[in-house]
Order: sequence, then structure tokens, then C-alpha cells
Amino acid sequence: MSAPARNGIINILQEFSIPLITGVIVAMIAANFFPEWYHHVVHWKPLGDLALFGHELTLHYVVNDMFMVFFFGIAAKEITESVLPGGALNPPAKAMNPLFATVGGVVGPVAAFFAGLWLFFQTGIYGPADDIAALRRGWGVPTATDIALAWLVARTVFGKGHPAVNFLLLLAVADDAIGLGIIAIFYGDPVHPARPEFLGLVLVGMAAAYAMRRAGVKSWIPYVGLGGPLSWAGLTLAHLHPALALVFIVPFLPAPRRDIGLFTDQDEIDRMGEDLAHDLHMEHSALHTFEHQLKLPVDFGLFFFAFTQAGVALADMGPMTWLILGSLVVGKTLGIALFGLLARLLGFPLPDRMGVRELLMAGYVAALGLTVALFVASEAFLEPGLLGQGKMGALFSGFVGLSAVALGRALRMHEGGDR
Repeated sequence: MSAPARNGIINILQEFSIPLITGVIVAMIAANFFPEWYHHVVHWKPLGDLALFGHELTLHYVVNDMFMVFFFGIAAKEITESVLPGGALNPPAKAMNPLFATVGGVVGPVAAFFAGLWLFFQTGIYGPADDIAALRRGWGVPTATDIALAWLVARTVFGKGHPAVNFLLLLAVADDAIGLGIIAIFYGDPVHPARPEFLGLVLVGMAAAYAMRRAGVKSWIPYVGLGGPLSWAGLTLAHLHPALALVFIVPFLPAPRRDIGLFTDQDEIDRMGEDLAHDLHMEHSALHTFEHQLKLPVDFGLFFFAFTQAGVALADMGPMTWLILGSLVVGKTLGIALFGLLARLLGFPLPDRMGVRELLMAGYVAALGLTVALFVASEAFLEPGLLGQGKMGALFSGFVGLSAVALGRALRMHEGGDR
């Protein structure tokens, strides 16, 4: 197979999140038909009895607490670039409407979750025997939006040139920034209370990254190689989720002079010409090369994340499944639409070619929580039954993408974008 053909196949696998989707399918089949084998693999210790800070290095731990460091690091890169000149958050005025909508995309699902939980108690679906504190912990799960999948679906629904795509992309990035805070603040390990004194190691990692930037270090590897482990160790010892380690390091990576787009690839940079790339410091940008060199292994590594997280038996479906799914669909759609319209009333207009119809569709597409919702569910629910139900709700949110594409075609949404 020629190199262009091979690269084309790899690009398709990445663009359509095939490794992630395959991991979900394989996990569901294994958990329902070969449960003993599945749980054996998930809890397999590839490094034997080796432990790190008291944690057994099972496949689940390695993927969830170590590999996902790079997934959230790339998310942090996207957030960092968005504040550069030309980015979606620069100047702040043009980002006000989607940022208002982002708040609605968090407040709406939380309100829908607690309203649904109250309704479940009133109707007897839940009762006095149920642990209300354990149930309440699920409120953070429906606040999540899967950036890559939402972007892919938005391009299909609206067309590549439609401003609603960038609107939704900014919303998803800001939404995940809030989600990172929710994980860090609200979902610590209750068995092991937070030890904030160890966060000093995170500060040391940040200081090291800052010093390297001041010294003119251009490669991303020293930043991640030194600051990353310090930050990871600090979060682990502080009993906070270590997957957020690079969120504190990536913003120090040298950046281009202006935003070059969240999903700009090397071919696009080459087409811009060497002189322009040099003027923008793009060929030397550690922030860009960090994503460019890691996105392929991270995208394909999401197979293992999905495999270790999505192995839920169909028998695990229960009230929490529908509460999570309903909070995502209803809460995101209405919350984003209402807050977007509120921003317009306050003098912050929607982008051109975006009206109420497009705003409602953007809110619906944002209900695609999948990857991030699975991650939050694994931190929110400690009881296995609720964990299975919550993960099933996160998985079912993937069907939002299919229904959004069908609905978009029925409503002829694509006609507003570039063909």
C-alpha cells in the first residue's frame, strides 16, 4: 500500500473516531457475552505486581489515570490556542454569545438532572431505600460534551463552512474546560480525602515549565517530560485525578503568534507557505507540535479507553441511565438555546446565519457526551450498579450524533454551509 493511501486511511479512522467507536463495540460485546474474560483483561496487570503510590498498575489504571493525561493535555492545548490572537476567545467580545451558551450547557443539564431526580422520587422510581447522596453525585456527568465527535457531527449537519460549526466547537472547548474543573473540585476520592499540601508539586512542575519557556526551550518534550510527572505525582498524592496533570503544564508551551485552528493539520500548514508559517512561528511552535505528534497515538489509544470504560452489561440499564441521557438531551438543548438567546437580548449577537433553529440544533449536538461523559461517570459513581447505569446513559448519548444527522437533513440545515 502506498504512503498516500495509508495516510488517507489513517486520516479517515481519526476523523470519524473509528478507534473509539470500535472500542465501545468490542467492550459491549465482551461485557455481555464474555464477562469473566472482559473483567480479567480490564484488571490485568501488564507490569505484574508493580505499584505506583499505592496504586496497582492494572490496564484500567494505566489507561484511565496515565494515558488520559495526554487526552486532556490535547484538550488543554485547544483551550490555550483559543485565547491567542485570531482564536475563538480573542477578543473576548466575539466569544460572548457562545460563552453564555456554554454556561447554559452546564446549568441546563444540572438543572434537568436534579429536576429528574426529584421527579423519580415523587413517582416512586426511587424511594427511601435509595442512597440519595450517591444518586446526587451523577449531576456532573451530563455536563460533558465530546469535542471531536460534536465537531464531526456539526460539520455533517451544517456543512463545513457554516458558522454554527465554530460556534459549537468553541462551546465544546469551553464546556470541557468547565468539566475539567468539575472533575478536579467535586470528584475527589471520598475514601482518601484531598491532601492539598502535595499540590506544591504541581506548582513546581508549572514553575519548571515557565523557566523552560523563559529559557527559550522550543521542543514540547522537556515541558511534558519534566513538568508532566511532577504535576501527575502532585495530583496523585493530593488524591485528585492525575489525568488532569498536563492541563497545568500545556499552557506554558511556546505558542504561535495567532490561533491556527483546533484541527489544523500539517498539510494545511504546508499549503500556507514557509514564509507565513515562519512569521507565525508555527513551524517552531511547541504547542502545535505537541498535538501534531501526539494526536495519532491518542486517537488510536482511545480504543483502550473505550474498551476499559464501556464494558457495561445491558442488564445494568436502570433509572440513572435515562436520567443521564435525558439530562444531556433536554438540558443541553434548552440550556444552550436559552442562554444563547439571553446573550442576544443583552447585546451579544449570534454569528451570521445562526437563528433559533440553528441554535437549538447546536444545543442538541452538544448533548453528544460520550468520551468525556464516560470519564466523568467513572469518577462520579462509586457503587457498581449506579456506575453501570451512568455509563450506559453516557454511551446512549452517542446516538445523538446519528439522530442529529438525520434531523439536520430533514430540516435541510446543510444548505447554509459550503458544499
